Amino acid sequence: MNEPLRRVRVTRVRSTFRGSTWPVLALASEGSVVVKLHGSAEGTLPLVAEVVVGALADALGLATPARLLVELPPDVPSDDPHEELRDLLTKSAGLNLGFSYLEGFRNVTVADASRIPAELAARVVWLDAFVQNPDRTAKNPNLMIKAGKIWLIDHGAALNFHHDWRAVTEQSPREPGSVVTAHLFQVSERDLLLADARSAEVLSREVLARALAQVPDEWLSTGGAEAADRERAAYVAYLQKRLHAPRPFVAAGKRVPFQFGR
Repeated sequence: MNEPLRRVRVTRVRSTFRGSTWPVLALASEGSVVVKLHGSAEGTLPLVAEVVVGALADALGLATPARLLVELPPDVPSDDPHEELRDLLTKSAGLNLGFSYLEGFRNVTVADASRIPAELAARVVWLDAFVQNPDRTAKNPNLMIKAGKIWLIDHGAALNFHHDWRAVTEQSPREPGSVVTAHLFQVSERDLLLADARSAEVLSREVLARALAQVPDEWLSTGGAEAADRERAAYVAYLQKRLHAPRPFVAAGKRVPFQFGR
């Protein structure tokens, strides 16, 4: 069951991970956290995707860093003097999304990926295909490892349909996408079908609704709580339609050329 996300307050920014969204490493009331900022160019949509996909990964037994709602003071001190970062921190005052810092972890390599058990790899592929996450490739694995355990990170690019709700049609949820064929894990059709049977059963409408319930109102509609609830319902309806059998993103797996992890 997905519990409400805990809230913490940042007391100091230590550094930033330079890139398109400039996440920061910060000190909060419970230690070090990685914070994704709502003031970035993409706004709150990547934060919504992170919360929803993280909750679904949890439901499927896939490890993800704990997510936190992070209050950022407008005058938060920063050890990084970069002017662009200072501007971003000012724009991001208020509620942001944090993750427990994965101390001692390292990025997964392609060599690591070849040793991942097939069942685990297939579950990851299935989830990424379901939520339309393009960011788990050989060039950009977005996986971390410690003591042989794999953790999934960085799902901000998933749920790409929410960038333009006006373009969503009745058929949009049934589009297979290309996630499976481009994925870091090239699993067999058999393993993907096994993952499909198990995973789809877990992700009930109630699980989807609980995942959306963790998203704060202010990251959704600007029309208040009722409008935010309508938007949550739209996400649930889209994802539930995507789960209807036969699932189109699993059929895409028939093009996968080989299996590994055996």
